[in-house]
Amino acid sequence: MNLNVSGHHLDITPAIHRYVSSKLGRVTRHFDHVIDAHVILSVAKLRQKAEVTLHVRGKDIHCKCVDADLYAAIDLLVDKLDRQVLKYKGKRHRKPQVAIKRSKAD
Repeated sequence: MNLNVSGHHLDITPAIHRYVSSKLGRVTRHFDHVIDAHVILSVAKLRQKAEVTLHVRGKDIHCKCVDADLYAAIDLLVDKLDRQVLKYKGKRHRKPQVAIKRSKAD
C-alpha cells in the first residue's frame, strides 16, 4: 500500500507519519486489496482534522474526523475507515459471480 501523508498548516513529523502508518496497518489487516491511501491532517485553531481517501479496487473510500487532539482524530478516523472497509468487503462478497452456462442445441 502506498501511503501519502500531507499537512495543511501543519508540519508532518516522523512520529506523526509512523503513527498514521501503524494505525492504517489495521485496515490492511482486514482487507488486502488496498492500492493506496492519501491522508490529510490539518489544524484550525482548536480543531484538528484528519481526512483519508483510500483507493481500493473499484471504489474510493473517503472519511474525515474532527477532534481537539490530533492523535484522537486519527484514532477516530481509523475506526470509521475500518467500519467502511468491512462494509465494502461484505458487499463485495455478498454478490456471487454466477457463470452463464450455454448449452448446444444439436
